Amino acid sequence: MLLLFESPAGFALFKVLNEKKLKSSSVEDLAADFLDTESAKKTLKLKAFTKFEDTAEALAAAAALVDSKLDKKLKKFLKKNATTDETIAVADSKLGSIIKEKLEIPCVHSAGVMELLRGARTHMEELAEGLSAAEVAPMALGLSHSLSRYKLKFSPDKVDTMIVQAIGLLDDLDKELNTYAMRVREWYGWHFPELTKIIADNIDYAKCVKFMGLRVNAADLDFSAILGEEVEQELKDAAVVSMGTDVTDEDMDYVKSLAQEVIALSEYRGQLSDYLRNRMQAIAPNLTVLVGELVGARLIAHAGSLMSLAKHPASTVQILGAEKALFRALKTKHETPKYGLIYHASLIGQAAPKHKGKISRVLASKCALSIRVDALGDETDATIGVEARAKVEARLRQLEGRSLATSSGKAKGTPKVESYDNKPKGQAIASAAKAYNADADVTMAEEAPKKEKKQAAAEEEEEEKPKKKKKKDKAGDEGEEEPKKKKKEKKRKAEEEEEEAEAPVKEKKKKKKKAEE
Repeated sequence: MLLLFESPAGFALFKVLNEKKLKSSSVEDLAADFLDTESAKKTLKLKAFTKFEDTAEALAAAAALVDSKLDKKLKKFLKKNATTDETIAVADSKLGSIIKEKLEIPCVHSAGVMELLRGARTHMEELAEGLSAAEVAPMALGLSHSLSRYKLKFSPDKVDTMIVQAIGLLDDLDKELNTYAMRVREWYGWHFPELTKIIADNIDYAKCVKFMGLRVNAADLDFSAILGEEVEQELKDAAVVSMGTDVTDEDMDYVKSLAQEVIALSEYRGQLSDYLRNRMQAIAPNLTVLVGELVGARLIAHAGSLMSLAKHPASTVQILGAEKALFRALKTKHETPKYGLIYHASLIGQAAPKHKGKISRVLASKCALSIRVDALGDETDATIGVEARAKVEARLRQLEGRSLATSSGKAKGTPKVESYDNKPKGQAIASAAKAYNADADVTMAEEAPKKEKKQAAAEEEEEEKPKKKKKKDKAGDEGEEEPKKKKKEKKRKAEEEEEEAEAPVKEKKKKKKKAEE
């Protein structure tokens, strides 16, 4: 069995003198064989060694080993010094499978192999002839620096470092621009104080100061490239009657130089903003569609990197940037904040104050998905972000009550569905059965006189209605009670007549019952 050993100086192949001990003994027993140089020489013997020519070759070999790839120099070295009949012990199982596939040399990887490599590294200078500690140490240091620079340069996780630096510089430029612009207004205001109210924009103010200089020059200059016609005329009129103090040419030169700095900084800020927009669309297109390049860049900068931001859940993305308010609320047992940096997104700005919390929660959940697609996905388009933005906008319209063919979830205003109950309120479920009433059994002949009497009573009432109306008109308010009394008397008379008519029928029924008994 051969042992493949990689060092900063080159590749080495060691012959394992006691293979049976490697298979049978434990890791502790193997460690005991490397306590001193003599025991190490009894365990391993150098078979072949090849040096790296320069640092570039060592870096290429180390980078290939880090990625579990077979370097050309290593492939040539193994072909020359190893055969298919021998087994090679390697430190990386993936590299061993590649060697077995391409060179048809069997490879093995185990805990015992790692212990052998540890011992070989400890006694490398004694086992490999021609190597000294004074030579190996500088090689190891140089290779480690080169490999670190190589990984930092080509690591995909470090591309977003440019975004972090750009958004930080953009915020600093905004602060500096505001400070310098206020200084220009204050300084030039001593000479032309009326100009501050006429021109509100800081950049246009600085351009006018640089272009005009002393206010006496305003009447002879054309400000059409900077200002509109109305503002230009107002400026010229104010310059004639200005109450400002006179300044020297030297003072004005310094004011102009400061105004030039403001203009230069604003131009550089515009270029930096375009650069940041392009970088965000290339690195995080879905996040940019949802919240914009500025808010997206601030989220990445706050988390440290795009990959770190992708590891955060949606609840953390929602309040990212409001950590102080969160912990203060937890400490004082008050309401926790509903949003952090994400508050400056345009979608939350469109929502009403009472809906901002709900929209921020929905937007944060969609942002979390978009960030993970940007960080871990292979797609470069923003289809996920466009679909997520459409869903957030639909949710916003739903909350504001402008849409609503469909709704997610049950609305608060829907009527409550009650279970069916056929029992009438205030009654028992089961009522007692009614007793048979024999008096109700009457023939058609017996009912005829009763109907005739009812018809006669109804006709009499109709004849009396016009008479009642006349009496009401005559009597007025005093005769309102008399018709009521007459109605009661007529009802009573009608009831008595009905009872008289039903009397013979009842007598007949009684006679029938007696006969049956």
